[in-house]
Amino acid sequence: MADSSSHTHEAPEIPAPDQRLPVALVNNPHPALLHPDQLLETCDLRTQRRSGPGGQHRNKTSSGAFLHYPPTNTTAEATERRSQADNRKIALERLRFRLAVEVRSPSPIDGHEMSSEENRLRKQYQSQSLKISDRNSDKPAVLALLLNDLHACGGQPSAAGPFWKTSTSALVRLIKSHPSAFVFLNQIRQHHGRLPLR
Repeated sequence: MADSSSHTHEAPEIPAPDQRLPVALVNNPHPALLHPDQLLETCDLRTQRRSGPGGQHRNKTSSGAFLHYPPTNTTAEATERRSQADNRKIALERLRFRLAVEVRSPSPIDGHEMSSEENRLRKQYQSQSLKISDRNSDKPAVLALLLNDLHACGGQPSAAGPFWKTSTSALVRLIKSHPSAFVFLNQIRQHHGRLPLR
């Protein structure tokens, strides 16, 4: 009985790097942590006119924005607004979220040194409920950092929680708030033979 009780309180095992789900890896800082203007400067931007429903005379001024981030070959686009500047802004936000989910950078769980921006974000959002609005420009960056930790932990929120000084449920709630991030978390768990979170 004592053995099984102590077993349930063991710290979660952190998988070795070569046992983790294969992903696109980049050096720190993670691209989602870059200032949006700085990230935009590293992207290829293509604009294209799109005529909306109703024929060639409707949405005549509409101009789509297509962004490509060469280091990881990640793309995002926006075509729904009339203003090319608005579409570029929307595409950039979508790119930051895609990078947050699809690209990993080293986690402090593995002893890697944090950039000043990562340090700022972790300090700002530690010990909180991690309820971050989609309108908060920090959200893609915080998601990226949390997914870095969860990838390093083999998809175990209970192992990542102490690094954020918050509850497992708060971590999972933030991941669930962005559906593709939740899908990715369950892919990590499946890779390690763990049941999906629901």
